[in-house]
Amino acid sequence: LTKAMENSTQVKFFYLFGLQETFNNKSVYFTLSLITYLLIITVNLTLIITIIQEKGLHEPMYIFLCSLCINGLYGTAGFYPKFLLDLQSDVQVISYGGCFTQAYVIYTSVTCEMSILTVMSYDRYVAICRPLLYHTIVTSLTVRKLLLLSWCYPLFISLIALSLTVRLPLCGSRIDKIFCDNPSILKHACLPITINQNWSRCLIVVHVLQLLYIVFSYCMIVRTCVKSSKGRIKFTQTCVPHLLTIVIFITVTLFDNLQGWNNVNITLNMRNAMAVQFLIIPPVLNPLIYGLNLQQIRRAVFRKCNTHKIIDIRR
Repeated sequence: LTKAMENSTQVKFFYLFGLQETFNNKSVYFTLSLITYLLIITVNLTLIITIIQEKGLHEPMYIFLCSLCINGLYGTAGFYPKFLLDLQSDVQVISYGGCFTQAYVIYTSVTCEMSILTVMSYDRYVAICRPLLYHTIVTSLTVRKLLLLSWCYPLFISLIALSLTVRLPLCGSRIDKIFCDNPSILKHACLPITINQNWSRCLIVVHVLQLLYIVFSYCMIVRTCVKSSKGRIKFTQTCVPHLLTIVIFITVTLFDNLQGWNNVNITLNMRNAMAVQFLIIPPVLNPLIYGLNLQQIRRAVFRKCNTHKIIDIRR
């Protein structure tokens, strides 16, 4: 312990080395990143505003979808502004507090997305497998409780994870990524990280249980839907978008985990591309998938667009 404390330094800044191979194409990356971020803001805000303003969309499924879009804006806000600034700088530096804040925002966004997708699976299970009891089970109070749980749980567990990291003295300040995350910070810990690893294992068990529940829910939904043509239509309209969202989220999260393996021999640019997939694909595709597949949302968006056109013409 004494030797570790002697080797530790008071880290005030972290250096992000993830952009080392992009110096010649920074302007291209900046333009693409800015367009992506503006697209994320536009599509998510469009869906959020549409759901809030349209009284016909004040149903549990759309409320949970609105929460999913809010989470997409929250998570990307922790990455894109800093990343765009780094692309305009010669040295990519982030303060100690800024690094932990970014790690907290991104981590809570990922865990919150998993929680919301689990809640949405429960909602679809009750709606399709127990339709007569749907409004009795999924009441407005139940919706509020599920929303509170899907947000408070990720915020709480992320706070514990980073609190366990903050207590550790650090022996380095190099982050080999384009953003801060808890595993990258823990690599510089001067003391054993057994407690952190055990906490991470507990969270992995929880996430696996969430995934198993989602799989179970959809197995029951599919079994119910194949019995009637009406059930198959309902499954296609409301469940297929949710399934696509889950598949996309799991795939891109695995990409981020794979790029962290030290024995994977890939370039830094490829590592970066794999690391940011969950900050690009779900926030862009989630609103588009639901907006294109759910008739109520599609009609509401088109109706708003037509209303604005009529107002502009009258002016």
